[in-house]
Amino acid sequence: MTRDCKALAIVTNYGVEQDELLVPLRHLRDDGVRVDIAAVEDDDIRTLVGDEDPGETVRPTHTLGQVVADGTDGYDLLLIPGGTINADTLRLQDEAVRLVRAFTTTGRAVAAICHGPWLLAEAGVAEGKRLTSYPSLRTDLTNAGAEWTDEPLVEDDSGGWHLITSRNPGDLGPFTQAIDAVLPRTVAAAGRPG
Repeated sequence: MTRDCKALAIVTNYGVEQDELLVPLRHLRDDGVRVDIAAVEDDDIRTLVGDEDPGETVRPTHTLGQVVADGTDGYDLLLIPGGTINADTLRLQDEAVRLVRAFTTTGRAVAAICHGPWLLAEAGVAEGKRLTSYPSLRTDLTNAGAEWTDEPLVEDDSGGWHLITSRNPGDLGPFTQAIDAVLPRTVAAAGRPG
């Protein structure tokens, strides 16, 4: 893994799918990547398993409003985990929409899984992208101009930024592998040593 990589995960304080946050988070941190977690509020993040059973509790490092994300922040990747409640609430947060737009307009990678791509539609950045998601989002993403497909992992480099998407927690293996592969390219594009 490339040294000096930095990632940002954005979530609400209740309802994020536990493994879709914690598996990539732990995987990246084990590889030496600094991962910050921005939530709506500074309170604990209460994860869920299968959208209903209580999962682990996680402390955020920031609130959404505290993250600048203008390209000078050093973040190489934006992680958008799913969970129906999390994603539906997150797409109504102006600060979350602002962060997605900030990452995409500055050409940085975005990795969204399960219901996470809802936020891409809300931010107006799904148009022209080939992607996947939890199947119930197909119509919303198609209506937002995306080309939806039912595959474990879909990557798209169009529009000047790299998008990684997967359907559900069962796809976390290929999802994290794709993140591993794109981080060194993102760091190199930013002109930082790896």
